[in-house]
Amino acid sequence: MATLLLIEDQQDINDLIALNLKALNHQVECCHNGRIGYQRARTEHFDLIVLDLMLPEMDGLTICQQLRQQGCNTPILMLTARSSETDRVVGLESGADDYLTKPFSVRELQARVKAQLRRAQLTQAAAPQEEVLQLGALQLCQQRRHVSIEQTAIELTSTEFDLLYFLAQQPGRVFSRDELLSGIWGYHHSGYQHTVNSHINRLRAKLEQGDRHNAYVLTVWGVGYKFNDQL
Repeated sequence: MATLLLIEDQQDINDLIALNLKALNHQVECCHNGRIGYQRARTEHFDLIVLDLMLPEMDGLTICQQLRQQGCNTPILMLTARSSETDRVVGLESGADDYLTKPFSVRELQARVKAQLRRAQLTQAAAPQEEVLQLGALQLCQQRRHVSIEQTAIELTSTEFDLLYFLAQQPGRVFSRDELLSGIWGYHHSGYQHTVNSHINRLRAKLEQGDRHNAYVLTVWGVGYKFNDQL
């Protein structure tokens, strides 16, 4: 049984989400205020945070950004009533692992929650041996989920690490956005390729901070992305 934090200020939506997540045998802690929800997320342990974008006192984007800046890697599923591409991208670039646009189906919500929890469980169940990938100046340690470039640590979220490691295991192989959605997020759903694009952009920006001279993740136009095998 996982413990979930639901931060949603609309009572009817809060009750509906909580009811259907409890139906999956999860414990759901509800909060209707952004600032209080942020404090709970910062000081208590949760397996997943379901976070609304529009909240009183502290909005979801700010909550997500500040949690990530403080090193919180708890998976975050963001809920938004905004459907424009810009709003979706901004939500993901704030550090959210996934998003759902209101209105959404109960089955879709449950599927997204299952996918995030399953990915987290697979990460925790990784083999105890230290497996290190050395690719040029980049080093990835799977067990410690540590990334460094020329011995300088690069801070990544859990999803960013999974995405980088997934690509780095097969340098030169091109993965479509749908393949990455399935492999990293655990679902296939057309229309959510922006999830991949936003994480790739954020990942590149962090890697470039450590090494401005080498591109580690390359775009193959019209196809997808690959890890650079010419380092």
